[in-house]
Amino acid sequence: VQLQASGGGLVQAGGSLRLSCAASGRTFSGYHMGWFRQAPGKEREFVAAINRNGGSTYYADSVKGRFTISRDNAKNTVYLQMNSLEPEDAAVYYCAARDGPCYLTQDYWYQFWGQGTQVTVSS
Repeated sequence: VQLQASGGGLVQAGGSLRLSCAASGRTFSGYHMGWFRQAPGKEREFVAAINRNGGSTYYADSVKGRFTISRDNAKNTVYLQMNSLEPEDAAVYYCAARDGPCYLTQDYWYQFWGQGTQVTVSS
């Protein structure tokens, strides 16, 4: 599966952005999906994950209550709605797909990755 992330940009603290990740290739609904992010000088970290049918989600504590992951299998797209953005949320955001029995939070379990989209939050 090929993944294309978009929707990043510059936003003021407290603002919102919605990231999208469009998939092509194999059947999108067969993959668990995740969002990860990497800030300069830091390791890539888990943000959110969603299972194949969208019925189950999981979030990092740092974004819980502010971010929402969702998917539209008819459109082969996964989304990350980010509200109440903080300067600490600034990073390159990556979507990833996992072909396995369940979604996981560790990046090494995801076989397919998008190219990343930059999110910048000004204070």
